[in-house]
Amino acid sequence: MGLTASVLAVDAGNSKTDVAVVAADGEVLATARGGGFRPPVVGIETAVDNVAEAVARAFAEAGVSAVGHVSACLANADFPVEEEQLATALHARGWGTSVEVRNDTFAILRAGIPEPRGVAVVCGAGINCVGMRPDGRTARFPAIGRISGDWGGGWGLAEEALWHAARAEDGRGGPTALARTLPAYFGLDSMYDLIEALHLEHVAHRRRHELTPVLFATAVDGDPVARSIVDRMAEEVVAMATVALTRLELLDEEAPVLLGGSVLAARHPQLDDRIRELLAARAPKAVATVVTARPVLGAVLLGLDHVGAAAEAHARARAHYEH
Repeated sequence: MGLTASVLAVDAGNSKTDVAVVAADGEVLATARGGGFRPPVVGIETAVDNVAEAVARAFAEAGVSAVGHVSACLANADFPVEEEQLATALHARGWGTSVEVRNDTFAILRAGIPEPRGVAVVCGAGINCVGMRPDGRTARFPAIGRISGDWGGGWGLAEEALWHAARAEDGRGGPTALARTLPAYFGLDSMYDLIEALHLEHVAHRRRHELTPVLFATAVDGDPVARSIVDRMAEEVVAMATVALTRLELLDEEAPVLLGGSVLAARHPQLDDRIRELLAARAPKAVATVVTARPVLGAVLLGLDHVGAAAEAHARARAHYEH
C-alpha cells in the first residue's frame, strides 16, 4: 500500500466521532471512536482536538503517520465558509496531503448508495437533506433551524407537542391526550407542572427530546393532534427530498431517497407510510429506503471516490462495515 493512495475517513457528529484508516484497495486498516464534534460550542481548535485523539489511536493501530487524503464529514459544517474553515483546521494537523470536508449528512447519503447519486433526508435531533450526482453536483439546505425554514426533527417534534399540550390544558387550543401523556412521562400530573419543571430546570433541558417517542405513542393510540404532528413531519421530509431531486434533475428518473437519523430509522408506521404515500404522489420514481449502515462508511466511500479507487475497493470497504 502506498500511503499517498490511502484515506483517513472521519465522521464527526454532535455526540460521537468515528474515524477509519483505509488502504487504496479498500481494506480498513484501523478504526477508532472519539467524543462529539461541536465547534459552535467549544471552538474549532478544541473540536478538532477531539478528532485528533481518535485519529492518533487509529494511526498508531494502522502503523502510519499520515495518509494521502482526508475525507471528513462533519456536523456543523452547514455553509461553504464553515467547510473551508474546518478544512483549513484539519489540513494544519498534517494528517493528509489533501483534505475534503462535507456536512455529515453526506456520509449518511453515501453510506446507503452504490454510487454517489441520490438524496438523503436525515431526521435526528434536527432535520437536514442533501443530494449528489456523480458529476459533483450537490443539493443542500442550510438546515440550522427555524431561521433557515426548517421544521421538525426530534427537538422540533417535542417542542410542537408541548405547545399543543399546553394550549389544550389552559383552553387556548383544542383537546389532546398529549396534555396527559407528556407530563405523565416525567411522573407529573399536569402540563402546568411540566412547564414549571422545564422552566426551573428541575427537568434538564436536554431531556426534552425524550418526549418525541411519547408523541409517537400518543399518535399510535389515535390522538388526532398527535397524528397531525406526525403527518406534518412526513410533509417536511418529502418537501425537502422533492426539492433536492428537482435541483439535481433526478425527479424524472429512478433515484434513491435515503431516510436516516433516529426519528426515521425508528420506522414509526404512520410516519413511514405517510412519507412513502407522499413520495409516490410527488416523486413517483423515487425509491425510498431507510439507511442502516454506519455513517463513517459514507466518509470512507467518499474518500475512495476522491482517490479514484476501483469498484472492488468500494465493495471491500462496504463489506467491512456491513458484515
